[in-house]
Amino acid sequence: MSEISVATPQLLRRVSAGAVLDFMRASQAVTVTDVMEATGLTRATAISVCEDLMHRGWIRELENQRAFGGYQKGRPARRFELNERAGYVLGMDVGVSKATVVVSDLRGKALGRSSQPFAEADIPAEERIAVIDRTAMMALHSVGASPDSVLAVCAGIAAPVDRNGEVLVTQHFWGLFDVGLKAALRDRRGWTVLLENDANLAALGDRWRGAAAGVDDVVVILASERLGSGVIDGGRLLHGRGGGAGELAFLDMLEGVGDTYGIASLARRWAAEALAGKAKTSLRDHAAKGAEAEHVFAAAADGDAVARAILERLADRMARVIGAVATMINPELVVIGGAVANSAGVLLEPIARHLAKYTVTPPRVAVSPLGDSIVTVGAVRCALDYVEKNTLDLELAVPD
Repeated sequence: MSEISVATPQLLRRVSAGAVLDFMRASQAVTVTDVMEATGLTRATAISVCEDLMHRGWIRELENQRAFGGYQKGRPARRFELNERAGYVLGMDVGVSKATVVVSDLRGKALGRSSQPFAEADIPAEERIAVIDRTAMMALHSVGASPDSVLAVCAGIAAPVDRNGEVLVTQHFWGLFDVGLKAALRDRRGWTVLLENDANLAALGDRWRGAAAGVDDVVVILASERLGSGVIDGGRLLHGRGGGAGELAFLDMLEGVGDTYGIASLARRWAAEALAGKAKTSLRDHAAKGAEAEHVFAAAADGDAVARAILERLADRMARVIGAVATMINPELVVIGGAVANSAGVLLEPIARHLAKYTVTPPRVAVSPLGDSIVTVGAVRCALDYVEKNTLDLELAVPD
């Protein structure tokens, strides 16, 4: 038999406070009347809850309606808004070569950012943690925020992570990220740290503020150097038993693909192969440093035959990848994300042209507008979700 919760005054007060905070997060300045209409609370309860939240630092009171200029007659209305600087969240993108940390306020506005390289890929856990910690402190310093003001941290890593935040370590590369980051940052800074796969965070980020906004069935493919994907099905992020949902290692066995190299790495390689021959191509202008994907796409747009051949080759390969994903998962939308997305829009038409050959359930295909920030945007969203779920149990360091 299920337990029945007793509606105690404390529980009702907590529910009321949660409803007011949810409304505040979705609004700008509001009056007590606005709060009453949105939550169904009585005026006395709405005022009492707002005053309590203000005392705790989560919201702040603004000048009243008379001072603001909207007062007509009668008692001037009190006005409140979310205190978006009551605390901060950190969104981290921990790759194999560098760590990037973004500081965000409680409305999800990015305030500061810092990136620091790792000396090499295979470094001791203590060294990797030290670089991540230093990067976080630099980002906080850039906005004048103290470590004590951090309410939650989410770190995206290039390895599968299960629902409990545990790293799946079945190969050496994934093991590089199993460094005990949650415990280390808790011990060093007292932070609550959430771990998540980077492609999963890319899916959360793009669905929040990218091409997939409002789409409940979407696959986001990080496609720059290596291919990895995050899957949202029915509005829910999929993890699988060990966090492996969305992993694309099966591409090693997919005809016409054969590996998980991404658009940027393949464009670079195939351009180098073309330049090693005698073909006439404008890509030779970049021979000294090596042609990158954006050079290939720009040359293709100008009609360069070699570049156009590389573009078609990339489009066919991505169509095979998207076709396989679409056949298994049947999303409404597939988004190409990562730094390469800034220039990958030229691939959309040829991908669509090839896609019908590889699946009977072709999705829409788009590129993310978030560029190389897609993982940190998702990490910020994940950290905000934690804060919003647990706000009434969190203590602010210094209420504003």
